[in-house]
Amino acid sequence: MIKKTWLSGFFDVAVRALADLITVHVAMLFSLLLEAFELRNVPTQSVFAYLGSLRSYYVNVFLPLSILFPCACAIGGLYTRNWRGTTMPLKLRRAAVTAVVSVVGLLVISAGLYPADAQRPYSAAAAFALLVMFATPGIRWLKYWAFENEHAHRYPTESIPEIILVVGGAGYIGSIVVRKLLDRGYRVRVLDSLVYGSSPIEELMRHPRFKFLKGDCRNIQDVVRAMAGVRAVVHLAAIVGDPACDRDHKTAREINYAATRMMIEIAKGEGVRRFVFASSCSVYGASDELMTEASELRPVSLYAKTKVDSEKELLTAMGNGFHPTILRFSTIFGLSPRPRFDLVVNLLTAKAMKDGIVTIFNGEQWRPFLHVGDAAESIIRVLEAPADVVGGQTYNVGDDALNFTLGDVARKIAEAFPDTHIEYVQNSDRRNYRVSFRKIRSDLGFFCSKTLEDGIKELKVAFENRLIMDYHLPLYSNVKFLQQYGSPLQQDEIGAQVMAALAKPAEVPDLVNVFSAEAGD
Repeated sequence: MIKKTWLSGFFDVAVRALADLITVHVAMLFSLLLEAFELRNVPTQSVFAYLGSLRSYYVNVFLPLSILFPCACAIGGLYTRNWRGTTMPLKLRRAAVTAVVSVVGLLVISAGLYPADAQRPYSAAAAFALLVMFATPGIRWLKYWAFENEHAHRYPTESIPEIILVVGGAGYIGSIVVRKLLDRGYRVRVLDSLVYGSSPIEELMRHPRFKFLKGDCRNIQDVVRAMAGVRAVVHLAAIVGDPACDRDHKTAREINYAATRMMIEIAKGEGVRRFVFASSCSVYGASDELMTEASELRPVSLYAKTKVDSEKELLTAMGNGFHPTILRFSTIFGLSPRPRFDLVVNLLTAKAMKDGIVTIFNGEQWRPFLHVGDAAESIIRVLEAPADVVGGQTYNVGDDALNFTLGDVARKIAEAFPDTHIEYVQNSDRRNYRVSFRKIRSDLGFFCSKTLEDGIKELKVAFENRLIMDYHLPLYSNVKFLQQYGSPLQQDEIGAQVMAALAKPAEVPDLVNVFSAEAGD
C-alpha cells in the first residue's frame, strides 16, 4: 500500500511538471513564430539568417534552461502532495508569483548565455514572459473551473460537513471559531458547560444556523446528544494552562484526557469523519533545538502530558473513515469575545497599560506566539482541506516570524507603552523552545495574518475604549477563576465512573456496552 501510494504521488507530480514544461515550450514557440512573422517584409537572406539564430536560441539556450521552470514550481510548492488542500485564491497567487520569478530568472540566464554579437529576440522574450505569467495561473484556474469546482457542487458534503460540532465553543478560541464557521455558511452546534459564562456566545443564540447545547464533555449523554448527525468535531474543551491544571490534577486529567478518549469512541460510533484536536507546542518542553512535528516530546507539566496522551489516543484511533487532525498551538495572544489575561502577551500588555510596570521572568527563553484569530483560522483550514490530506496529521500552528524570546516581547510592549518600567527576574521555569511551522505552511498554505504588535495594539484599544475595565477579575484568568469558584464537578454518576476508568492510559474492558446502555436511556 505504501509503495502504491508513493508511485501514485510520483506519477501525479510528474504529470503536473510535464504539463508546466509543455506550457513554457508552447509559449516560447508561439513567441518565436510571432517574431518570425514580423520579418515578412525583410529581405530573404536576412530572414533566413535571423530564423537560424532563433532556432539556435531555442535549441541551444532555451531548451536546456526550460527545466528551471518546473524546478521553480516545485520549490514554490505547486507540486506538493497537499496542494489540493490549498484555497483557490492562494493557488493562483502562488502560481503567478512562481511564474514571474521563474520567467525573470530564465530570461536573465539565457541573455547571458546567448551570443553577444547575435541579434537578441527581445520581442519574443516579452511575448513569452506575458504568455507564461498568464498561462501558469490560468491553466490551474481552468482545471478548477472544469473539474474541481464541478465536483464541489456535485458532492458538497465531501468538503462542507452538514453540521460542525465545536466542543468548548464558548471559550477563548472557540468563540472565534464559531463566528468564522457561521460567516462561511456552516451550521454550527456548540457543546459547552459555560464554566466561564455565556457572554462570549450570547449574541449568537438567535442565529438561524447556530445551536447551543449546555453540557459536560465528561458526560456520556451530553456528548452522544451533541454528536448525533455530526460529521466534523472541533475539540477545544480543556482545563488550559499549567497553573490551572496543577490546582486540581484529577479534574484536569478527566477533562483534558479521559473525556477525549470517550469522545473518540462516541465519534467513531456516530460516524464522525473529521476530529480536530487542540493541542499545544508545550508538549516539546525544554529544548534548544528548532522543534518540528517529528521532534521528541518532552512534556514538563501535567497540562502538556494530558495533551501528549490525547494525541496518542487520537492517532491510534485513525482509520475506518475516522480522520483526526492534531493542531499544536503556539502561545496564544490577542483579544477574543472571552478575554484572557493569564497569557503572557495579554498579561504584560495589561500591566503596561494599567500599572506601568512589567516583570519578565527568564527573558532569554524562547516561545512561539500565535494570535487567537489565526489559531481559529487554522482550524477552518483543516476542516476545509480534503480529509485524506489532513487525516492522521499533526501540525505546529504558528509562524516562523513569531518565534520570540520573552525579552523580545517586553521590548515590543515597551515600544507601545514608552513609559513602562521593565524588570527582569530569574525563576525555576526552564521551558524553552523554538518551533518550525514549515509543514502547515507547505501543506495548507497557512501563514499568520497578525503580528505581536497587532495583538498588543488591539488590547490597548480595548482598554482605551473601556471594553475591559479590570483585568484582575477572576473571569479573565483560568486559575484565578478555579481558585475562587472551584473546579467544575462531574454531576453524572455513570460519567464519573467512566472518567475514573479512562483517566489512565490503559485498556478499559467493555466500554462500548457502557456507551450503548447510556445512549439508549
